[in-house]
Amino acid sequence: MLSIMLQAANGAAESTGGGRGLLSFAGGERGLLSFLPFILIIVVLWFLMIMPQRKRQKETQKMLEALEVKDKVVTIGGIIGEIAKVKKDTIVLNLLKDGQMEVRKNAIASKLVDEKQEESK
Repeated sequence: MLSIMLQAANGAAESTGGGRGLLSFAGGERGLLSFLPFILIIVVLWFLMIMPQRKRQKETQKMLEALEVKDKVVTIGGIIGEIAKVKKDTIVLNLLKDGQMEVRKNAIASKLVDEKQEESK
């Protein structure tokens, strides 16, 4: 349907004395119409890949900003610990009774939710 409308616009421009259609370049007959598939592919990729990634990135950023002392977290390396201290760019984790580890905030993969809290919801 879009191609029919573009052809009609191109034909109308030729009939008004322009000599060339609005949609054709000096070297080609199809002009902008040949770029239409590439534009459509870019738009589809934007909605299928880039938009969901941005959404996940915003959710992760919110989770990292909401971390508090006593929250249980998992690092990207699979280490599970409880937050002992939150600093500007890092977090100190309690691993065992006496073990502590300092990791960067962006190394936190997820926050663990207690099963008791899930059951009460």
